[in-house]
Amino acid sequence: MTQKERYTRLIAWFSENMPVAETELHYENPFHLLIAVILSAQCTDKRVNMITPKLFEAFPTPEVLAVSSPDVVFEYVRSVSYPSSKSKYLVGMAKLLVENHNSEVPSTLEELVKLPGVGRKTANVIQSVIFDKPAMAVDTHVFRLSNRIGLTKNSKTPYETEKTLVKNFPNKLLPIAHHWLILHGRYVCLARSPKCSECGLRDICAYYQKPTKGK
Repeated sequence: MTQKERYTRLIAWFSENMPVAETELHYENPFHLLIAVILSAQCTDKRVNMITPKLFEAFPTPEVLAVSSPDVVFEYVRSVSYPSSKSKYLVGMAKLLVENHNSEVPSTLEELVKLPGVGRKTANVIQSVIFDKPAMAVDTHVFRLSNRIGLTKNSKTPYETEKTLVKNFPNKLLPIAHHWLILHGRYVCLARSPKCSECGLRDICAYYQKPTKGK
């Protein structure tokens, strides 16, 4: 099977079986989503969603968060991974939004990655979800899934994976394709015990087709 054939059949399957795919992070505006995505690094969306209601209530705008302190924010985020670092990121991010962006979340990768706590993956999530740009955020699920299915060939870094996915998915599908892969990796193509018997992509999956897997 060629790579083009694999992408074509994957797109057809997801289009039919997962026509709606969205972030599972809860948010009401771009600022809230930016906070949630920063907090979600190496942490589950479920955990983030548990703490953000009180956090958003306490810090509804960049102006309010910017004049707070990491110690105060820490008390709201202490149950996520790396709460001390993320508390500092959130306050620093809010200050830069107020000082440099008129309290608005910027739309470009170049400006987003200048914000504390925002790497390329987080910036691509914001570009895709908020601004509907053809960006592909590669988290651990997308990175694992892409190599396992065969969408990429031995990609060593998330950036290599991102470039390959962007090249092979039509631009208009990139925002939803990002969520297709994340959700499939989160609930079906698990890291240690993939649920191959429940997967509708077995016929195109390089991992499943390996004879050594004994399926």
